[in-house]
Amino acid sequence: MLIAKCQMRIFVALDIDDAIRERIQRFLDGVRGFAPDARWVPPESLHVTLKFIGEKPAETVEQIKHALSGVVSESFDLTFRGYGFFPTLKAARVFWIGIEAGAPLTTLATVVDEATSTLGIPKEDRPFSPHLTLARGGGRSGAPGWRREDQSNKNFQYLQEKLAALPAPEFGTMTAREFFLYQSELMRGGSRYTKIARFALK
Repeated sequence: MLIAKCQMRIFVALDIDDAIRERIQRFLDGVRGFAPDARWVPPESLHVTLKFIGEKPAETVEQIKHALSGVVSESFDLTFRGYGFFPTLKAARVFWIGIEAGAPLTTLATVVDEATSTLGIPKEDRPFSPHLTLARGGGRSGAPGWRREDQSNKNFQYLQEKLAALPAPEFGTMTAREFFLYQSELMRGGSRYTKIARFALK
């Protein structure tokens, strides 16, 4: 009898500071009601994705940890402000907060992508687009680019109308000093993210 290998759904990401998380939570408390049918990300689960890897067996996860331990990058500042919708306003599937960090964040994502590619994990085929996903309105994907199933919808129309009348939100600046390998587990009520490895930035 064959025994199925244990698979872990994993990704690489930055965590966010508690102070910024609290400001975002207050913002969410004020706007969540304008898109009641959306799937909102719990504030404790917010993170900045650097690389989504997907389902891998435990032995490959250990190889990924080793590859990521060789990533060399300096610490840098990130500013969280503004918002937007993927892929477009009229075909909105994802509601997100903007991130300003310049070249250091993009460089880190690129180095992580290159490190994991040495293990046969496909490189990203789209430019890195830093953002913080707050809610998904249609389909499971949080990808920025247009997908075949995307079409005009009213998922976030009322929310867009309300936000247009408000000043652009500001959530603060933090210094990224580390990044993490996370495991994603699908639970009743949504996904649970657990840090399974930490990697320091200089």
